Amino acid sequence: MFQKLLIANRGEIARRIGAAARQMGLKTVAVYSDADAELPFVKEADEAVRIGPAPAKDSYLSIPAILEAAKKTGAQAVHPGYGFLSENGEFAQACKDAGLIFVGPPPEAMARMKDKSHARKLVAAAGVPVVPGSENVVPDVATALVEAERIGYPVLCKAAGGGGGIGMAAANNPAELEKVFRQCTDRAKASFGREGVYLERYFPAPRHIEVQILGDQHGHLIHCLERECSIQRRHQKVVEEAPSVLFADGKNAALADKLFTAAIAAAKAFGYANAGTVEFLYSEGEVYFIEMNARLQVEHPVTELTTGLDLIGWQLRIAAGEHLTVKQEDVKRRGAALEFRIYAEDPVKFFPSPGPLKVFQPPSGEGVRLDAGYVEGNTVTPNYDPLIAKLIISGATRAEALERSVAALQSFRIEGIKTNIPLHLRIVQDAAFKAGDLDTHFLEHHAKPA
Repeated sequence: MFQKLLIANRGEIARRIGAAARQMGLKTVAVYSDADAELPFVKEADEAVRIGPAPAKDSYLSIPAILEAAKKTGAQAVHPGYGFLSENGEFAQACKDAGLIFVGPPPEAMARMKDKSHARKLVAAAGVPVVPGSENVVPDVATALVEAERIGYPVLCKAAGGGGGIGMAAANNPAELEKVFRQCTDRAKASFGREGVYLERYFPAPRHIEVQILGDQHGHLIHCLERECSIQRRHQKVVEEAPSVLFADGKNAALADKLFTAAIAAAKAFGYANAGTVEFLYSEGEVYFIEMNARLQVEHPVTELTTGLDLIGWQLRIAAGEHLTVKQEDVKRRGAALEFRIYAEDPVKFFPSPGPLKVFQPPSGEGVRLDAGYVEGNTVTPNYDPLIAKLIISGATRAEALERSVAALQSFRIEGIKTNIPLHLRIVQDAAFKAGDLDTHFLEHHAKPA
């Protein structure tokens, strides 16, 4: 096991990784921008290195600055967290070339996953069910129109090198496709440096189900059950839970087996090791692969709380070359958990709401976990994603977790900025949500402000 870990991230995930590493007896190095100098993740680390000004391109996305920080502090390994450079194969390779251990999948596996159009073909060849769509990147509008007729409207236009819902839009007819194709191409180029887009069939009301994967460098690969991530806004997840209501209490066992088998097959097709997530859509009794994420997910705590696994601890052990000693039959569900992403944003208009946290008093009690990037007195700046904290609530049953969620959200006091806590309260008190009647368009029809 290496002895010093550099955490190439910020906020709550940097704190979470740091805490896991220190619990294992490792020294930690934080890297920070000028905007984050006073945040807890910096103060809690054993060492901290300034890597640049506030813009991410000059700090958290600067590979030379991060590698120099590792060299300066004698760090032996780098954990990228999520976002920023976490799925950047060039960064993973640069770490390897610098003699550093990259806490994540091999660069070769990341390269196979990077182009989502190519990834679809790879997993389809392994027998994994994929959403019907174009075989390759679609080069122009004319080709897109031909492909859409073959696939059938509505279609979804997606950036091949994208993620996080960026560069994605639906079209119901040829006129709409011409418009969104150009929009997605422009957005893909601006966000990911390449114009490539592809088409998929658009399901009007699917569920978003994902499977957590763990694999070591010795060929041992397991799944850690599923999470439901259907509550989304503009393709961005808002609330996640485990288990999915679809599979709770042993329901739809045959479909669950199909889902887990497909997830393992996809991970093997990519040559995957470390923690990762295979994402699926569920519609009309079938599951379809959409992508694999080569990193830790924001919502990993709901899996930790319902399986007892420390996913970050295992990431570090696997990266150090240790064997994954957890067998598939050891992975069992215990209770239910929900995660609420607490954002600095208006809960109705969803505009960002940066500013000082004049009051920050999180809830406590049985079944309450908080992964926070800030403490009272810190300032949420407009430079990065407005995630303040993740509130994760667990219970013996989903009903108990929901009851605890209402109480926790109601007692969570944040003053000085607006947050989306009122939105979360509307969601958990909505009759359809309580019944588990979920799909990715839930917020378009439910949990509306009074």
